[in-house]
Amino acid sequence: MAKVLAALRHHWKKSTFGACLLGWGGHWLYGKHCDNLLRRAACQEAQAFGNQLMPATMPLKKATVFLNPAACKGKAGNLFEKNAAPILHLSGLDVTVVKTDYEGQAKQLLELMENTDLIIVAGGDGTVQEVLQEPGLLRIMAAFSKIPIGFIPLGKTCTLSHTLYPESTNQVQHITNATLAILKGETVPLDVLQIKGEKEQPVFAVSGLRWGSYRDAGVKVSKYWYLGPLKTKAAHLFSIFKEWPQKHQAALMYVGPTERPPEESEEKSSRPPLYVRLYRRLRSYWSSPKEFLQEVAPEDWEELKLSTIELSIATRNRQLDLARTKDFMDICIEAESVSKGEFVHRGSQKMRDPHMCPEGSQCIQASRCILQLPEGTEGSFGIDNEEYEAMPVEVKLLPRKLRFFCDPKIREQLLQAVVQ
Repeated sequence: MAKVLAALRHHWKKSTFGACLLGWGGHWLYGKHCDNLLRRAACQEAQAFGNQLMPATMPLKKATVFLNPAACKGKAGNLFEKNAAPILHLSGLDVTVVKTDYEGQAKQLLELMENTDLIIVAGGDGTVQEVLQEPGLLRIMAAFSKIPIGFIPLGKTCTLSHTLYPESTNQVQHITNATLAILKGETVPLDVLQIKGEKEQPVFAVSGLRWGSYRDAGVKVSKYWYLGPLKTKAAHLFSIFKEWPQKHQAALMYVGPTERPPEESEEKSSRPPLYVRLYRRLRSYWSSPKEFLQEVAPEDWEELKLSTIELSIATRNRQLDLARTKDFMDICIEAESVSKGEFVHRGSQKMRDPHMCPEGSQCIQASRCILQLPEGTEGSFGIDNEEYEAMPVEVKLLPRKLRFFCDPKIREQLLQAVVQ
C-alpha cells in the first residue's frame, strides 16, 4: 500500500489525469444506466396500452410518423429508434414511418391522410414547417383539423415542446414523455399564422415571425462555436461593429382582435329526421331574402409607421388560455433606442425566448396585419426559426386550427386556470 501511495505521489500528474478520466467515465456510464431505466419504464407504460382488450371488429389505430433523420446534426434517426419507436410499437398502433430525407418528401402526407388516425412529427421546428407547408395541406383544414398531431422533439430547436410538455434537462426523458403523451390522448388547440407575400404561396407558422437585428445576429451564433459559452455574446457584439444604430423601418396596418366563437363539440350530432329536414328547406325557400341579408361591419384598419430594432408577430401558443374570449396574435415593436450593452445582454435572452417583448416595447393585439417594407429592403424573416426572404407580407391568424397532443399535466393546469 505504501508503495502504491508513493508511486501515485511521484507520478502525481498522471495520477490526477487518470482520476479525472475515471470519474468522467463513471459519470458517463451512470448516465447511460439512468437513460436505460427511463426507457424501460416508458416501454412498460406503453405495453399497458398495447395489452388493452378491443373488439375483434375494431381496426387498429394507424399513425403516420414524419421523421427527419437530419435533425439534431444527423442524430434524430438514432434518437427516434432508441427512445420513441419501441414505445409506439408496444402501444398497439399501426405505425408508418415516412423519412423526410430530402426537402418536399413530406408530400406523401396528402396521400396517407385519408388512412391515418393521427399524425406524428418527429424532428424540430424545421420538420413541423415542412409538414405544414405542403401544398393543399391546410386548404383542406376542415378535414385535417380533426386529425390530432403529435410532436416528438428531436431537433436542435423545438419551440412547441415548451408548450406541450413539462421542461426536462434529460433528453431521453423529454422524448419518452412526449411519446407517452401521444398515447394518453390529451390534446390542446393551437393557433396558426398564415403568412402570404404578394406572389408567393402562403407560409404557415405555429410560433411566429421575427424581423430585426436580434434575429440576424442569432443565426450567426453557430459560426463562433469555438468560443464555447461566449459564442452568443460574441455574435451580437460583432454585429454592432458592422452597423450601429440598427434600425428597421416599415409601415404596419392591422385589425384588432376578433370574438372567439364557441368551440365545436367533438361528438357528432345525430342527423335530424326527414320531415325536419324538409321543413327547414321549405322554410329557407319561402323565407324573405331580407332575412339573410346581414350587414357586414367594415374592418377597422389602423396604420402605423414604425422604426424598430426588431419586430415580432407571434401566436399565443406559448401562453395558452382556454378561457379567453378573443382571438389575436401579439405584435411586438421594440424601441430602436437601445444601448450596445443592452443589445448584447438582451440578445442572449432572446436566444432562450425568441418572442419575448422587453419593457418599453409597443405591444399590439391583432387578428390580421399587413407589413409593408420600403423598396430595396434587404435581410430575412425568421418564420418558426426558418429563414425566408424579407418582403411585404400579409399575416392572418387562423385560430385553433390544429390540435396537438400534450402532457395530461399541462392540460390539467390549463383547465384549472379556466375554473379559477
